[in-house]
Amino acid sequence: MDSAGLDHILAAGEDVNVFIFDTEVYSNTGGQASKASRIGQVAQFAHSGNERAKKNLAEMAMIYGNVYVAQISMGADLNQTLKAIVEAESYHGPSLIIGYSPCEMHGIKGGMANSQKEMKRAVETGYWHNFRFNPRNIAKGKNPLTIDSREPAGDYVDFIKNENRYTRLQRTFPDRAEKLFERAKAIGRKRYHHLKRLQSFFEPDESLDSLSTK
Repeated sequence: MDSAGLDHILAAGEDVNVFIFDTEVYSNTGGQASKASRIGQVAQFAHSGNERAKKNLAEMAMIYGNVYVAQISMGADLNQTLKAIVEAESYHGPSLIIGYSPCEMHGIKGGMANSQKEMKRAVETGYWHNFRFNPRNIAKGKNPLTIDSREPAGDYVDFIKNENRYTRLQRTFPDRAEKLFERAKAIGRKRYHHLKRLQSFFEPDESLDSLSTK
């Protein structure tokens, strides 16, 4: 399913649950770069490192206001993963869960046996952020956006150097890799603070509520 088709399904407002395993490449067709690929990531058709920032699918879905949206990383927080699945399943409307999903094409050091640890480090370093957007909270006068990740504390660049999809660029184009990695790190930090601003944006406005009851 392409993003346009997914958008059409979510916009229809039907009671449908969508779970995306985000590998950040077109895994089923050979690992080509996609709009989900990260800056500095090497993939088919991006041998010199992807330059484009990742498409923010979750935020696009949140804009509708009636779509349950969650980003999860099971290795980082199993309880948050289960909570998101339960909330999405019980929500009478469209729901979208996006799960961080390491795959063989990432080239994780030590292999896929370390994928759960990699999920945990992804969240700790700000590479990935866990959150839930629950439209039911709007009717309760509560903020629908809950950020389940802490502010990034680990070394972002050190994290991505644990995967061959990034170190390949470092071996082939070291100067370019350094620039793209630092740019990716800055974007990762900005995305967390952007989430915090979004949370403030969705904070219930009591003055508007009082106007609507007059």
